[in-house]
Order: sequence, then structure tokens, then C-alpha cells
Amino acid sequence: MEDKLSELVRRLNSTFGDRLISAILYGSAAMGDWHEESSDLNVLCVLDRLSSQELAASEPVFRWWRDQRNPPPLLLSEEEVRNSTDCFPIEFHDMQEHRRVLHGTDVIANLTVDRSFYRAQVEHELRAKQIRLRQKAAELLSRPDQLLNLLIDSVSTFCVLGRHALILSGHQPRWKKKEIIVALEHATGGRFEGAKAILAAREAGKRRPKIDVVPVFDQYLTEVDSLVRFVDALGK
Repeated sequence: MEDKLSELVRRLNSTFGDRLISAILYGSAAMGDWHEESSDLNVLCVLDRLSSQELAASEPVFRWWRDQRNPPPLLLSEEEVRNSTDCFPIEFHDMQEHRRVLHGTDVIANLTVDRSFYRAQVEHELRAKQIRLRQKAAELLSRPDQLLNLLIDSVSTFCVLGRHALILSGHQPRWKKKEIIVALEHATGGRFEGAKAILAAREAGKRRPKIDVVPVFDQYLTEVDSLVRFVDALGK
């Protein structure tokens, strides 16, 4: 991980020079919950301006980074970072809590995160992910290995949104995925056995045991729905 991050910063700095204001690691790696086989390295890259020239220059760097099995860096201008906290309260809230400056200025430190649309964003993201999960699963129910991969890919986002549901409801936030699931059980009064089984399969990696995926998927759907209802019931 450290070698990849160092090489990314070297390439960004070589490409952009003084135009590179900041490079910041966020997400599971910054929280200490990174898993080599299934976690991404999420990086915010802040430039002094963004035009077609900067986008063209970033192409080989971003292509190399994606070849390392990571999502492309989140590319923003310094002005966009200052002015978009109302649009992305989830993302900026998490960055304020856990981040690591890889290069340049800590552009997150003095931000004021506008929480006026916070609950609405959490519910919107949950409902959108719920719909997308159903759409993708409908094509995979006869292919259990691919269905399990879909569930493993989705569970990190489920945990992120679950953490923000805890924050919105006044519960102590948790950062480790297992801890989030347990805290959600206490907060909602329900059981999240499907999510636990998916997390266990995720952590097992290539050594994952054979599981009956469809019943786990049924449980998981019910748990996602209960979380949606939990957030929807919070004060608007």
C-alpha cells in the first residue's frame, strides 16, 4: 500500500507540479480498516484549476492507478472543495474524521461541513444503492459465485451509510465494519446476520468457505430495507 501511494504522489507531482494543491488519502485505508484483497485506496486530488488540459494530463496517471485495482482519484479544484460541502456532507464528514495528507496542504482541516442536507443524502444514497443491488442481483440469482461477489462489493457502502445513520440518530459512530454492524443491531433492534456473513466471506478472501448465497442475499435485502426505514423515520 505504501509503495503504491508513494508512486501515485510521485506521478501526480511530476504531472502537475505547482498546480497540485493537495493529495489526501481517505476511506478505509485512512481509518485503519483497509483489506488488501477487497479494499480500495481512495485519494482526493486537489488542483488549482480544472480544464481539459489538466484532465488530459491526468489520463496516464489515472490509467496506471486503475491498473492497480483502485478507483480513479477524486479530482476537485480548491474552490470546489470549499463550496461543495452542502452537496457531499457524507464524504467531507468522513474526510474530516479520518484522512492522511500525502502531499501539499490539508484542504479539509478548516472546512465547515454543511449538514442541512445530510439526512436526505444518506437516505438518497441508501435507496439508490438498494435499487441498484436489486437490479444487479436479478441477473445473478442463478450464478451464486457472481452473486456473492456482488454482495461483497456492496457491503462496504452499506457499512459507510450505516455509520452515517448512527451519527444522524445520535448514536456513537463506529468505523470498523464489524463494529458498525453490531451498533446498527443495537440502534435498530434488528439482526444483521446477512451482512455479517458477507463480511466474513469478504475477509476470508480466496479462502472463503462455500455458503448458500441466496438465503444470505434474502437476509441482506431485509437488512438494507430496515436501514432505509430507520433513516426515513429520523427527524426531517
